[in-house]
Amino acid sequence: MEYSLLQLEQTDSTNRYLTSFCDKQRDIIEPFTTVMADYQSAGKGQRGNSWESEAGANLTFSFVLYPSFLSAKRQFAISQIVSLGIVNALSRYKDEGFSIKWPNDIYYHDKKICGMLIEVYLEGMNLGRCICGVGLNVNQETFFSDAPNPISLCKIIARKVDRMELLDLVMKEIGILYDNLKVNSDKISKELSDMYFQHLYRKDGYYRYRDKNGEFLAKLLMVEPDGRLYLEDDSHTRRSYLFKEIQYII
Repeated sequence: MEYSLLQLEQTDSTNRYLTSFCDKQRDIIEPFTTVMADYQSAGKGQRGNSWESEAGANLTFSFVLYPSFLSAKRQFAISQIVSLGIVNALSRYKDEGFSIKWPNDIYYHDKKICGMLIEVYLEGMNLGRCICGVGLNVNQETFFSDAPNPISLCKIIARKVDRMELLDLVMKEIGILYDNLKVNSDKISKELSDMYFQHLYRKDGYYRYRDKNGEFLAKLLMVEPDGRLYLEDDSHTRRSYLFKEIQYII
C-alpha cells in the first residue's frame, strides 16, 4: 500500500502535529498520510495518559482518514479496523497470543504492546476527519515507567524488528479493512464486529472487572457497533458499559 510518510526526529505528539498539518493544508492532505516520530515527548493516550517510548526503538505515528461514508454513530468502526489491522500485522511475526483489549489496546497475553488514540471530527451527521495515533512497542527491551504490564515485539520473538517494515505491514492491513468497509459499509459492519469480537482479550471465561460500584466477576457477551460493551456477571445479570465506565483487573 502506498501512503505519504513524514518522518520526524522528535515532536511532542504526532496527533497534534498531524492535526496542525491538516488544518494548515485543508483539502490537500490525502487519506493515510502518516507522521512518524523517532521520539515523542508527550504522546497522547486514552484517559489522558502518556506513552513511554524509547527514542528510535518503537513506532509512534499518526495517520489521517476521511470516512465520510460512515454516520457519526458508527465511528467505532474506525477503532475496530485500526485494532484489527495491527493485530493482523503482529500475527505475521507470531501467530498466536495477540488480542484487542476493549476498546482498542493491543495485548500479547496479559501484557500491553500497543495503545492508540483516535480523534474524530464530525461533519454534520457523518464522520469527517479522523486522526489515528498509535504507539507500538517494537524494539524496546527495558521499560522504566510505572505502567504495570508493557511488552515489545522484540521481547516476544527474541529478535530485533525492522520498524519500517512493520509500519508498512500495519498500514497495509489497516488499508485492506478500510477499503472493504468503504466499498460496502453496511455488509462489512456485521463482519467487522464479528472479527473484532473473535480477537477480543479475555473473550472466553469469567474475569474480574471494576466499575463505579466496585469489583465483580463477569464474562464478555458482545460489543455493539457503537462500541458499547456487554458483560454478564456471575449472578447472570447483564451489564453494559461505555468507554471509561469499566476497568479490567489484570
